[in-house]
Amino acid sequence: MTKDLTERKDFTSKMISIALPVVFQSLLNNSLSFVDTLMIGQLGEAPIAAVALANQMFFLISLLFFGVTSGSAIFLSQYWGAKNETNIQRVLGLSLAVAGIGALIFALASFFIPRQIMYIFTTEEVVVSHGVSYLKIVAASYIFSAISQVLATALRVVGHARIPLQVALVSLTMNAVGNYLLIFGIGPIPAMGVAGAAYATAASRLVEMGALLVIVYRHHPVLAIRTREAFHWNKAFLLHIVPTSLPVILNEFFWALGMTAYKVAYSRIGIEAIAAINVAESIGNLFFVAMMGVSNATLIMIGVKIGEKQIPLAKLYAKRFILTALLVGIAMGLFEVLVAPLFAQFFNISDEVRRLAILCLYVHALTMPFKSINIVIIVGILRSGGDTRYSMFAEMFGVWAVGVPLAFLGALVFHLEIHQLFLLLGLDEVSKMFIGLYRIKRGTWVNDLTNVH
Repeated sequence: MTKDLTERKDFTSKMISIALPVVFQSLLNNSLSFVDTLMIGQLGEAPIAAVALANQMFFLISLLFFGVTSGSAIFLSQYWGAKNETNIQRVLGLSLAVAGIGALIFALASFFIPRQIMYIFTTEEVVVSHGVSYLKIVAASYIFSAISQVLATALRVVGHARIPLQVALVSLTMNAVGNYLLIFGIGPIPAMGVAGAAYATAASRLVEMGALLVIVYRHHPVLAIRTREAFHWNKAFLLHIVPTSLPVILNEFFWALGMTAYKVAYSRIGIEAIAAINVAESIGNLFFVAMMGVSNATLIMIGVKIGEKQIPLAKLYAKRFILTALLVGIAMGLFEVLVAPLFAQFFNISDEVRRLAILCLYVHALTMPFKSINIVIIVGILRSGGDTRYSMFAEMFGVWAVGVPLAFLGALVFHLEIHQLFLLLGLDEVSKMFIGLYRIKRGTWVNDLTNVH
């Protein structure tokens, strides 16, 4: 009994030590995103819609980054458990190369063809004009974010989750202050509106990248790439890494495309729908941050146990994390319902947009337990065990077989209001949950990935 109690305490302690910094960083990110939306919202509904749609480019590339870093975390956690420092460096080199190339492509597209990108989402010329100015300025920051996210993930895996949080605190505070100064103009600083928000964002991401590079190279040599050896990947290494990592990258990228398709469907309802959903998401994301932390802890802790060859304990951890996800999801959903009307009052929007945003927040709260379980199963458990093809199947089925068809049916055929469409799309989360739980129950998701030369 004492041994079991000690093991449970060890589990809880490790989960909190990994999850809390990620929760705080996610909360910080989403809080400042909320503040950004709030500031831009003072300019009117067209600027809110423009920045929301322009940021679909960063949303897409950030999901590619998330796919790359999730894929690398699978191997980094297992190699860290196995104490294989050589392969840790090679995984980092591969991650930086893939994320960097993706960021460069998106940066060039955002800089050279921003108008064509905006026309994918809307034909409202005033929205397009604001979006073009935002995209051209923010484009270079995609490259900064690529490097930052790879390094931040590696630091969390090796037990230094507080460092990315501390760096984010500095850079995101700088972003908030920069937004205030540049959007509205203070003293000799001219008011730049949407362009000011873009400049502040780009500068803060540059600072974040620089700080993480300095910290890694001064204090964490196992993560500091100093030779070209980290970029030398033989055929055996690539054939070991790519089949597991590629489904994660494709999963995140096509999930992001699916979310973008949702936005296209929302835009067919009208500019008020886009504004309402952007306000609702900026608020709703504040309540989802707890699950970002739990899913990170799931991936790292289970991956380390698999690397240490403790498979029964890894499976026990999976069950505990699912229960944790359910309880946290219910708690966050209830809290969101209570404060939704209060938060929506902060925005300079019409009464109708505010009404729609509050209704969307209620729907978001209702789906929170499903979302929580799904992120722990798909991003945490299945990926930690290298079962990435099945996790991709679960995600893609929910989004593309259920969500996207319902989005366009609801918007174009049934002519639903935005909150009704948002509720209909909750069926994608329900379908993913049942697919994921089936796999966990079978127990076939565990794969030891450390055996490679």
